[in-house]
Amino acid sequence: MTVSKTGAISPDGEFVDLNEWLTYLEQLHPKSIDMGLERIDQVRTALGLIPCFPMIIVGGTNGKGSVCAMLESILAAAGYHVGCYTSPHLIRYNERIRIGQRAVAEEQLLKAFKAVEQARIETGVSLTYFEFGTLAAMHVFMAKQIDVAILEVGLGGRLDAVNIFDADCAILTSVDLDHQDYLGDSREAIGYEKAGIFRQNKPAVCADAVLPLSVQRHAQEIGAEIRMVHQDFGFMRETNQWRFWSQHHRRHALPMPALHGRKQLYNASACLMALELLREQLQVSMHAVREGLLNVKLPGRFQVISVQPMVVLDVLHNPAAAAAFADNLLEMAPSSGKTYAVFGMLHDKDIAGVVEELKPHIDNWLIATIDAPRGAHADELMQILNQSEITRENHTIHEFEDVVSAYVFACEHAGKNDRICVFGSFYTVGAILRHHGE
Repeated sequence: MTVSKTGAISPDGEFVDLNEWLTYLEQLHPKSIDMGLERIDQVRTALGLIPCFPMIIVGGTNGKGSVCAMLESILAAAGYHVGCYTSPHLIRYNERIRIGQRAVAEEQLLKAFKAVEQARIETGVSLTYFEFGTLAAMHVFMAKQIDVAILEVGLGGRLDAVNIFDADCAILTSVDLDHQDYLGDSREAIGYEKAGIFRQNKPAVCADAVLPLSVQRHAQEIGAEIRMVHQDFGFMRETNQWRFWSQHHRRHALPMPALHGRKQLYNASACLMALELLREQLQVSMHAVREGLLNVKLPGRFQVISVQPMVVLDVLHNPAAAAAFADNLLEMAPSSGKTYAVFGMLHDKDIAGVVEELKPHIDNWLIATIDAPRGAHADELMQILNQSEITRENHTIHEFEDVVSAYVFACEHAGKNDRICVFGSFYTVGAILRHHGE
């Protein structure tokens, strides 16, 4: 019998509601993060999850979501039945598993959860929330007979749950400091963990302009076919368009990706390099590439939802992402007006590092408590702001009990020439999207 925290079960021992399942999964394993592949491999074997379609795995500190979204959009434009697994979600869990660019139906999720739970009980092991969801995603993909799967790494790479599957191509977007408690405290250490998604004799596309030596060494040691940006492929930015180049191809007059941000051409060129290397399995026309770049959507990544005042949402949660966000703000700086920051983060992130990157660009800090187990309280954010020498003489600082209250305050006080930046976490951005009824 399966019982959730609330004790609710259906007559035959199955949950009839997705929220009941998610509540159950949150307490199924003693740790929210438990790195390793042995347990999930046992359940995968019991489930018989041996996919026969091409798979692309996407890892990196920042940019994973953008690469997944671009690949999904391009491959869909090429006529493929695409499955895409990403995390975390902004509003609904179903967002994590998409087929045909649509979130999977709850009914299909419930079937997959039931199958994974039965296999888990048979093997006698416990799974984390993410591990359980990863197996459920692959169960859905196989049941729906997709043509190609795109899998986003949750944390790290080498010991991440999605790495249980052998992908036909790996893309490494960037290597920066994040999750140091699990991955190490240097780019070299983190790079080694992220390079764990590479496979022998399979393409490994790297979009980081300053790639750690540990990544290159690991690729050479296992015999992966590494391709590095600015060396094996790259891009040239032009007015309102760009060019892609590789050792064998040139693509001219490409439209700028619909996603905002100065790093998006790194992400887009990595996608094109990967598709070039997979051309025998996935045939993609330049028309599909152009259409995919023009139509790609990804909520919460420098997402502009209003113009007067300008409102920008971004799930950035580490200093490297904050630096990229700051660059994007400079590119679209208003001629006049002030910048309001609706700011909430998880307490185990580098809050001080994010503040340091963004404090020159913020006039008014509206700091909010995140309603989540790892959410930082507004008092904690206030202490860090004070330590960062953000003084009330140069800035206004207000504390709020929740993100929506901070956002409402910003909307009430911002003029049409001001801008409101909402950032710090998926929880922060998700709260505002729910507030707008997304």
